[in-house]
Amino acid sequence: MPEQQGSLVLQSPAFAPQEAIPAKYTCDGEDVSPPLEWSGAPADTKSFALIVDDPDAPIGTFNHWILFNIPASVNQLPEGVPRKDTLADGSRQGKTSWRKVGYGGPCPPSGTHRYFFKLYALDTMLNLPAGATKEEVLQAMSGHILATGELMGTYKRR
Repeated sequence: MPEQQGSLVLQSPAFAPQEAIPAKYTCDGEDVSPPLEWSGAPADTKSFALIVDDPDAPIGTFNHWILFNIPASVNQLPEGVPRKDTLADGSRQGKTSWRKVGYGGPCPPSGTHRYFFKLYALDTMLNLPAGATKEEVLQAMSGHILATGELMGTYKRR
């Protein structure tokens, strides 16, 4: 494992860092995934993994999206990634706290919650099936993370 992890720049044309996530991307709107783009991946990146979670949920951290084996050639995700086990490019989606694969948007029961979009550049493809849990993905990534990036947005139901 590299001693010094690199840094990825992760951003969304839909919302600025630390700002509110538009309702379109939540349970109050269309509940589609926001567009994301990134840069700064190390040359030896083999795949990316994306985990979106809410540490402010009353039941503990709530997982909203788990996506892994994103090809190294990819540097963006379009709005509205399909909720399918395996995407056309071979990316696989894990099971969220909603007990489904694919993106499930912010839907906080009360107050303003923080949503962390965490991107990982990996030196391998993960040998996991679609529907893997966040814990399984984190365990499989251990020792393979070359760089990380994070984007945090907030949401409060109106």
